[in-house]
Amino acid sequence: MDFRESDELAGHRGAARAWVEANVRPEWVEEQRRSGCHQTMELHARLARDGILAAGWPKEYGGGDVDPDYARAVLAECAATGLHFDGWSTTAMVLHTILHVGTEEQKRRYVPGALRGEILIALGYSEPDSGSDVAAAKTTAVRDGDAWVVDGQKMFTSTAQVCSHVFVLARTNPDAPKHAGLSLLLVPTDDPGFECRPIHTLGDQVTNATFYTGIRVPETALIGEVDQGWNVMRVALVYERGVSGPTSVDWSFAPELAAWAAGARRPDGTAVLDDPLVAERIGRIAVEEEVSRLLGGWMNWHAAQGGVPGPEGSMRKLYWSESGQRHLADALDILGAEGLLAPDAPDAPAGGTFEQEFRAATVTTIYGGASEVLRDIIAERHLGLPRSRPQIKPAKRPGNA
Repeated sequence: MDFRESDELAGHRGAARAWVEANVRPEWVEEQRRSGCHQTMELHARLARDGILAAGWPKEYGGGDVDPDYARAVLAECAATGLHFDGWSTTAMVLHTILHVGTEEQKRRYVPGALRGEILIALGYSEPDSGSDVAAAKTTAVRDGDAWVVDGQKMFTSTAQVCSHVFVLARTNPDAPKHAGLSLLLVPTDDPGFECRPIHTLGDQVTNATFYTGIRVPETALIGEVDQGWNVMRVALVYERGVSGPTSVDWSFAPELAAWAAGARRPDGTAVLDDPLVAERIGRIAVEEEVSRLLGGWMNWHAAQGGVPGPEGSMRKLYWSESGQRHLADALDILGAEGLLAPDAPDAPAGGTFEQEFRAATVTTIYGGASEVLRDIIAERHLGLPRSRPQIKPAKRPGNA
């Protein structure tokens, strides 16, 4: 399968740039940097208004007539200005999950509402005491008549400050084993029992700690079967690790880095790019960026055919996150002292993109599954290797044989 940019997608570039020029305000980029919120609601409303969010989704659940290639081109052009739409990305992950495991009523309620821009969903997986070990969730959901009562706390609930719902992983059976007895529910953020507190990060993004106190949600808020949340999570994580329909936009640092290196001069008058070692490093970055893009292209193509990729999602996410960190470290090494200039510095290369993204990339090997976990998944589910985690024996106490 050839995932190079199709003629159709290339043909949409001019129209996409025109849409961005007419609808995107340059100050939104600075606002996202200042606020740390990687979701601009006015931009989101315009994307919904023009059917860009609905492109490529099933017609029976609100999908529109806009060409998905055009939608991808618009979102890529928005991303090229420095804008993020993390809230829509997480929403798309949840919508894909609902289409696979949700009831007909849920598909007709949540998917069209989100495509109209009325529903935005954050992810509520991690907790203060367990981090990436999401199966150790202590947040509870207790059945009360025809409703569920949710109590607990989540960490790193990014964009929850602007979302209408949080996709909450909760324990519904405390007597079941660790990976059993879990369920996933859509919890509204306008409930009086919901609280959101900001957490400032190294990469300038503001994520959140979210609290749930006696929040009642109807039975229809339960996505998938009760106590089967881990199986639902496995579907959701496939999309978090690389499939997000037309929202998927890859890092692409090589062109800007090469442009800087071609123009920057060393004391002897030669261009930085004249150094064959620098040229080789930038070339390697470009090759690995293309590999990552192709892996993402395959994932999106498979999802468009109605499939749910297995360990391929883990492979793509592992490669994307680890190669991205290498690329940014190489970029700062090539840039030297100029690479330390922050976005607010007037002479910062590429507007400070390299310095800021270097800080932001620190967490990419953690969220969506830590690299160690993804390697285990690839080894076991793709290569067929046996589980290799050592069993930890309890330490002997003094006096014990």
